[in-house]
Amino acid sequence: MKSIKQYFPFFICLLVTTFFVTENLFSQIQFVENKGQWDAEVKFKSGAGSGSFYLTEKGFTVAQYNPIDLENIKIMQHEASSGHEAAKRKIENSKIRSHAYTVQFLNAQTPQILPDKPLPSVNNYFIGNDKSKWASNCQIYMGVTYKNIYPGIDIRYYSDGDGNLKYDFIVSPGAKIDDIAMRYNGAKNLSIKNRELNITTPLGVNKELKPYTYQLIDNQKQELECRYVIKGDVVKFKVKNYSPDKTLIIDPTEVFFSYSGSTADNWGFTATYGADGSFYGGGIVWDSGFPASPGGYDKSFNGDFDISIIKLSPDGRNRIYATYIGGSGGDQPHSLIVDNQGNLVLAGRSNSADYPVKGSTFGKGGGFDIVVTKLNASGSDIIGSMKIGGTGADGVNISDDHSNKLQSLKRNYGDDARSEVLLDGAGNIYVASCTSSGGNSIDDGAFPTTPGAFQTKLQGKQDAVVLKLNPDCNTILFSTLLGGKEDDAAYVLTLGNNNLYVAGGTASSDFFKNIPTSGVVRSSNADLGSADNQDPCDGFIVELNNTGTTAIRGTYIGTEKADQLYGIETDKFGFIYVMGTSEGNMQVINAAYSNANAKQFVTKLEPDLTKVIYQTVFGSVNSIVPNISPTAFLVDRCENIYVSGWGGKSNSSFHGGNTKGMPVTPDAIKSQTDASGSDFYFIVLKKNADQLLYGTFFGQQDPIGQTEPITFGDHVDGGTSRFDRNGIIYQAICANCFKSVPFPGTPGAWSTTNQSIGKNNGACNLGMLKIEMDYAGV
Repeated sequence: MKSIKQYFPFFICLLVTTFFVTENLFSQIQFVENKGQWDAEVKFKSGAGSGSFYLTEKGFTVAQYNPIDLENIKIMQHEASSGHEAAKRKIENSKIRSHAYTVQFLNAQTPQILPDKPLPSVNNYFIGNDKSKWASNCQIYMGVTYKNIYPGIDIRYYSDGDGNLKYDFIVSPGAKIDDIAMRYNGAKNLSIKNRELNITTPLGVNKELKPYTYQLIDNQKQELECRYVIKGDVVKFKVKNYSPDKTLIIDPTEVFFSYSGSTADNWGFTATYGADGSFYGGGIVWDSGFPASPGGYDKSFNGDFDISIIKLSPDGRNRIYATYIGGSGGDQPHSLIVDNQGNLVLAGRSNSADYPVKGSTFGKGGGFDIVVTKLNASGSDIIGSMKIGGTGADGVNISDDHSNKLQSLKRNYGDDARSEVLLDGAGNIYVASCTSSGGNSIDDGAFPTTPGAFQTKLQGKQDAVVLKLNPDCNTILFSTLLGGKEDDAAYVLTLGNNNLYVAGGTASSDFFKNIPTSGVVRSSNADLGSADNQDPCDGFIVELNNTGTTAIRGTYIGTEKADQLYGIETDKFGFIYVMGTSEGNMQVINAAYSNANAKQFVTKLEPDLTKVIYQTVFGSVNSIVPNISPTAFLVDRCENIYVSGWGGKSNSSFHGGNTKGMPVTPDAIKSQTDASGSDFYFIVLKKNADQLLYGTFFGQQDPIGQTEPITFGDHVDGGTSRFDRNGIIYQAICANCFKSVPFPGTPGAWSTTNQSIGKNNGACNLGMLKIEMDYAGV
């Protein structure tokens, strides 16, 4: 688990301690500020399970209650509520055994106390008749840092992904680890067992896991020996063999990496998150053998290839449910999202005549059609499901043949399966996609649009599609096309300023012929007329009203070469952010951090699209082509930027980009890409592109050369993954194809090995990766 990164330039030592307390005392750690409702010595309190944790100025207090006594009281209260007088008397005479111990930092100085990651809710305390003990609007935080508790030493309190309380000591250059001394008052005994600190109390034993730290030596993580030393009631730390000229840090948490557990070939497409941190993975499966769960909607394989959906617990250890979805043809998921009730909405495409529809089919249909399906929270049934399409290819960007060559807007392997689904606050469903269904009417095979839609007929070879469905996923609220005389596709969308912003790629010079462009950043397609560009395309942004009847304004984003937008976000002030790739040279504007002539870019624009606030590029320096095919994009509440994507072997017959030379930080999970440059890549940029906060690779070690084992590189076959608002990535991977390179999952995860047999297509497995970047409060 990472704590503080890159604030100390020469030497940092982090001593990390984790509590494991009886009865899961510290699950769901949150720190509530003291505004007079508790004793004045208390700065923050965290209450959970059967106890409380109090932060004071120079230490902390652990207060515990016997969990058996609490459970007995609960039972008696239930009986008393039913009128049992005996139970009422038992409650009056009952006792709850409790105990508290304190930890004091000896010889500490007065620290600067800095809470972080505030939650949107607050606590109010109006208890008893003493108004001096009442407090309102008490802010709740996810972490607290004490700056300079000792000279040059900070301490940070926070919770890990499993709900355990953790605290880190951060020792800066010139500071002394020996200054740290913790006196335990109220414990029966202190002892060390298996390098863990055991704190014995009348209620049981609390454990603090072994402290650890590491340094980066020759770009490799080297853990140092760090142990507890007990003298009476005082605990200190002993660190051996550290180098004072090297940086010691704690990396972000790789929460888990798990396979789906399918024994059938199972390709990875898309992923999203639940409110509790649960992981939803979507892919396609080619045979029986996907681990569909008892009670799942569909437990049997149905056609050429089916959609596979699996939900894992927040720690990745348990399958909550898994199901097939599909008909007798081919079915794909391109994007997933979860509503406030825990129902899963998927958008994709299907050419199955018998795809499960619950509601109506919109349009004549034929070939591949767009599908939108809503599963209930248990995964046991479909709430609503629709097919939308004409007689041409719908939900297919350029072609569905996975042909290994650049084709117009199809710049990466898997680009044929790009679309996104989004929800508004009322649960309405929005979809960005594309169509090549032409014709004069729905009966004639045209793509179906709604009355009054901004654009009702196909204008070129392929147009972008924007849909809005009701929360029950059985009625189209609006359907409109966007496009000019060439190829156009909508890949992503976001809500902001009471309107809908859509982004993607266009090869049309007349894309904005009916859309206002007065004063916008660019009103013409910069690619057209370039003699050396056989497939001209630019990114586009269109602002639509929420009924799909009016295009308010739009702009191109691009250079003289091929450019497309694969991410769009708004911040709390209404500014627009887009992320994409360019085969030209995007200009750097008002950004302190950039990588010269790199081919991935992020742009921040005014809400009316008239001005670029800043623009930066990232990736390998002086690259000729983009490094990655982007899969996820986020702007967090602090306006930090997150991007994920992949590059390498799977793209070798497209533009040929790979991950070699992309920037990483010392705390990277994987600091060097493999020999082939076939990895996933994750980056975090500070607000306004001021600096690189984090960069890492992730993936198996793919070799390169004449005698290498057959591998396909880490990739996805289409679709979107997502960062949640805390900057945690939920990434789908088409992982470990051909199984010729070992790549195990996280110990204890749902499935730690690729079990696919690969009867038809190469033994791939849906990989599910969750990484906590821990920058959402920075």
